[in-house]
Amino acid sequence: MAVERELTAPPAAIPGGFLSKRRGSGQEIADTREYVAGDDIRHLDRGSTARTGVLHIRRFQEERDRVSFLVLDLRPSMLWGTGRAFRSVAAAEALALIGWRAVEEGGRVGLVTLGAGGPEIVGARGRTRGMLGVIGGMVRAHRAALHAAMASGEDEEEPELAAQLLSLERIAPRGAEVLIASGFDSSGSGLAARLGELAQKRHPFLLEVADRGPGGLPEGRYPVRLRSGVVRMLRVSGSSPGPAAPEGFPHVMIEAAAPLEQTARQLYAAWGR
Repeated sequence: MAVERELTAPPAAIPGGFLSKRRGSGQEIADTREYVAGDDIRHLDRGSTARTGVLHIRRFQEERDRVSFLVLDLRPSMLWGTGRAFRSVAAAEALALIGWRAVEEGGRVGLVTLGAGGPEIVGARGRTRGMLGVIGGMVRAHRAALHAAMASGEDEEEPELAAQLLSLERIAPRGAEVLIASGFDSSGSGLAARLGELAQKRHPFLLEVADRGPGGLPEGRYPVRLRSGVVRMLRVSGSSPGPAAPEGFPHVMIEAAAPLEQTARQLYAAWGR
């Protein structure tokens, strides 16, 4: 699974956390106030003190680490493609682009995969080592998903996306960005409500991966011949002309067959990443 790090976008922001509304021990000055006994004299603000004749100290804006959890849908409906890449691979590439930018801006990135069996979970870490751990998790989970899809019966029902997202509230900390890359097939009737609950304490972003191909494939089962010569039947949900993701959340749609450079430009135009 090839992943490019270079983006055709302006330089990233200064590494570090992001500013919250709370007063704390960051480096950005929030305001000044009069000195009271017990304050740290090292925070004395000379300008305000000189103007008022009364000792003033600086108060600083609290900085918090930016935590982004990349959620990769590897259910069977993602394991196909008519052009450059499977939808699952295009989803992983797009999430990797987002993850690299996050760590380059000083944030931490984690991973949750959705699919057959238990999820692949990689805890949020920063720097290059953290992102390499996330990519390794994507590769392992993708390999396992392909094996599971090939071994399963053709009439086996796909798990609903809404149910697969139940674990996110336990895994992703409050305030985290949760970026979900999926085709949003078999999403379940409760997906919008599930995302609404998630949005109360976290920040969901929806990355919809479409594969319309040359006109798109109609819904149905298609025979797929593997390199080994074995023929399997693949169920395709079909590609709708409009977005399948629920409305009301930050959303961008990418095409699995599009060049990676085009995807990078789309992500930056939509979300500044």
